[in-house]
Amino acid sequence: MSSWKPKRFWKAATAHACDGGYTVTLDGRAVKTPAKAPLVVPTLALAEVIAAEWDAQVKEVAPETMPATRAANSAIDKVRTQFDEVAAMLADYAGTDLLCYRAEGPQPLIDRQAAGWDPLLDWARERYQAPLVATAGVMFIAQPEESLANLRAAVFAQDEFRLAALHDLIAITGSLVLGLAVAEGRLTADEAFALSRIDEQWQIDQWGPDEEAAALEATKHQALRDAARFYGLCR
Repeated sequence: MSSWKPKRFWKAATAHACDGGYTVTLDGRAVKTPAKAPLVVPTLALAEVIAAEWDAQVKEVAPETMPATRAANSAIDKVRTQFDEVAAMLADYAGTDLLCYRAEGPQPLIDRQAAGWDPLLDWARERYQAPLVATAGVMFIAQPEESLANLRAAVFAQDEFRLAALHDLIAITGSLVLGLAVAEGRLTADEAFALSRIDEQWQIDQWGPDEEAAALEATKHQALRDAARFYGLCR
């Protein structure tokens, strides 16, 4: 495998308006996506963050340090070209949402899940007219068709940039409700992450932390924060 990495060749990255939105130039040269499409984003705030990521590069470009750039590339190169497939996949989370599958015991864990998750199910019912049924155990339970349709409509109402962010908000938490709650400002990324890890935190409380698992969780936590920030910058 090649270890080649693109090297910094520019002096300054600049965000500015362009046809269709806002873009970033490197010494006047327009940035393009990996698929060679023009990098055009919906807001100046997002373009400025992307420009700052390019300016922060030193000798070699390190994509792992550029979450907004990577998310914009994904929105343009991937989500835009297969929007319906991505949206449908995310909408399907409503049928098996994490918040609907509860522990059968012990009672303190049952209580912890109820305290954390019931208010979000209440919010989904009121915000989207989408009541969801919770059950104990892991056996599949069908959700009301109208609820699924209303949540699906909320997903399909996104544009490609917000959908790219929503993908991570949902996939990382395992919950369409939590993902939408972060997107809507009902929860912060940190609150949603904690709610999505109630079971894992219970195990840690009982048996202590695992260093390798903790490192992986920290990576996911930061990715959720990055996705929430990206979603906000798209407004």
